Amino acid sequence: MTNVKKMANQIAAFAADKKANDILLLNMDGISPVTDYFIICSAGNTTLVKAIADNIEDKMAEAKILPMHKEGYAEGKWILLDYGDCVVHIFLEEERNFYNLEQLWADAPSETYVEKENK
Repeated sequence: MTNVKKMANQIAAFAADKKANDILLLNMDGISPVTDYFIICSAGNTTLVKAIADNIEDKMAEAKILPMHKEGYAEGKWILLDYGDCVVHIFLEEERNFYNLEQLWADAPSETYVEKENK
């Protein structure tokens, strides 16, 4: 499970690189049979939503990890990247508020991603 948490944090860092807002990691272990982590983030416009998704995909591909499934890219309102153990949800802010996955999965332990500064 430690490697999965590390992967979730790396994905969150890749999202943060492109200025994703309110990055949240939900530990789905024991709650969902589908995945171990949800990484949820948002952005103010569809261009930025796509840029965040592109960066995550590019950086994960550098590590030879490709998504098993991808949805929503054409619209750019809610992009889902499924990496098996980690599922990434990149929302346009209004969409995130509407679907409110944090509330839907309120039983899941969550932690806010905080960027680590190199000092």
